[in-house]
Amino acid sequence: MTAAPEELPVEQRLLAKRENGVGHIIFNNPAKRNAVSLDMWERLTALLQEYAADPDLKVLVISGAGGKAFVSGADISKFESQRASKEAVAHYNATGTKGYESVYNFPKPTIAKIQGYCIGGGCNLAVCCDIRIATEDARFGIPAARLGLGYGYTAVRRLAEIIGISNAMEIFFTAKQFTAAQALSMGLVNQVVPAGQLDATVDEMTRQIAENAPLTIAAIKASARELGKPEASRDLARLDRLVTACFESEDYIEGRRAFMEKRKPVFKGR
Repeated sequence: MTAAPEELPVEQRLLAKRENGVGHIIFNNPAKRNAVSLDMWERLTALLQEYAADPDLKVLVISGAGGKAFVSGADISKFESQRASKEAVAHYNATGTKGYESVYNFPKPTIAKIQGYCIGGGCNLAVCCDIRIATEDARFGIPAARLGLGYGYTAVRRLAEIIGISNAMEIFFTAKQFTAAQALSMGLVNQVVPAGQLDATVDEMTRQIAENAPLTIAAIKASARELGKPEASRDLARLDRLVTACFESEDYIEGRRAFMEKRKPVFKGR
């Protein structure tokens, strides 16, 4: 007899692989539309720490298995066992927040590869990524107001920074689902493609990113993350150091030479 999805080890509900400089994290709980439980958040944080330390990894892709959902949010069936008391809620929220922060602060480019439902915590997870590519059948929504859940300042701010306060308020206040076309119009996703083109589109983007200068990309991502902080808290001196490191790097020399020689550069991240 095949084990029920909730009985599978967390290593099978949250898959990880690396190939050709691209890291993949795949939420694999399709029977529950890839809903996330406490141990999945814990594994996500651990995987991202490992990936961040891998010098050969150039870009990260987060996706959902089964074709029906990216991530549909928290596993509500486990609320009674994992979020029933005040202490349990605090622990769950802290663990989930750490997972989101690990994605948001991941030092390399991140792509949310979205097919089907991208709901609640799944939408929040996608917002923590740098780029979002969705299929035409994707659906987006944050139903916190239908569940009586609190939604923290940071998550509200991140969504509003991407799509504007008015669009963010519509998503939160209505708690309804939005189509991929509506998400594209809001700026929530970068591209919408037919389902049959999703893999190829994401693969092409990861190839383009992986071929570019890692130090330049790291400096740009660091600047983007500083923009999300209050102006007084921004570490502009660190950003200046990262930019200076680009100009002092072997990659800068390689980029100039490749341009003059009319060939593709080969960057080494140093």
